[in-house]
Amino acid sequence: MSDFASRRAKGGLGRGLNALLGDVAQDEREAGEKGPARGTVRMIPVSAIAPHPDQPRRHFDEAALDELAASIAQRGVIQPIIVRPHGHDFQIVAGERRWRAAQRARLHEVPVVVRDYSDSETLQIALLENIQRQDLNAIEEARAYQRLLDEFGHTQEELARAVHKSRSHVANLLRLLDLPPEVQAQVVEGKLAMGHARALVGAADPAALAEQVLTQGLSVRQTEKLASQDKHGAPTSRGGSPRSANAPAGGGGSADIEALERQLADLLGLHVTIAFNDDGRGSITLDYSSLEQLDMVCQRLSGERI
Repeated sequence: MSDFASRRAKGGLGRGLNALLGDVAQDEREAGEKGPARGTVRMIPVSAIAPHPDQPRRHFDEAALDELAASIAQRGVIQPIIVRPHGHDFQIVAGERRWRAAQRARLHEVPVVVRDYSDSETLQIALLENIQRQDLNAIEEARAYQRLLDEFGHTQEELARAVHKSRSHVANLLRLLDLPPEVQAQVVEGKLAMGHARALVGAADPAALAEQVLTQGLSVRQTEKLASQDKHGAPTSRGGSPRSANAPAGGGGSADIEALERQLADLLGLHVTIAFNDDGRGSITLDYSSLEQLDMVCQRLSGERI
């Protein structure tokens, strides 16, 4: 049984990124005792590394890469890149952003950990690594889930546990793949947020509504109302002020609270409940099903990277 397969047998759909980096830390400790070996951190030329052709992340923000490159130029690559042997060189399993940024920083060598992963193992780890790091936009994340479902036979429940998110979050993302290609492209490009896109699922003409959302600068709540009108055949306003046509009638209504709950759920990947009183006070409840999900929430709220 391979290293990855044995981990999956112990913990369901692999252990994801945190465990992978835990193995790297263990390798670093053992390196001092046993000397260099496969699996330990080593330095190799940047030119000897190639990206994985099936990497789920297709869109790389240029400004974010420049920022990471500036950090790497100053401090180096702190977290090793995970690679596997590929021909005479190496192929990236996890860490393509660091590799790209290292090139921009004009580094000649980067720290790596070499692992003997199969094609299937490499793809699953790459998918999980990107999802858990929140390095994917909503469409890329949805496509990653779909590949794990189609190619490896995992269930939505297994995926939710593996990435420490709710099953409803996984299901909602998968529905985004029903949107027309042009609307999906707008999500990938950052023009539409996940909340906007989710509101358009099931609309009679989501592409036309997406253009209206962008042209009028509609909020997620306004988009939901517009899409609801479209689904029920009600006339929609194609011009004029979106504030007067679609703005919530009054503040703090239950519909607005539900919209906030959905937006927070999209952000955290967990079920969110908001309770409020007439005096303006209230509470937010996050439902998690494992300590890993709780740890993920704490890291995101504190601004740490997973």
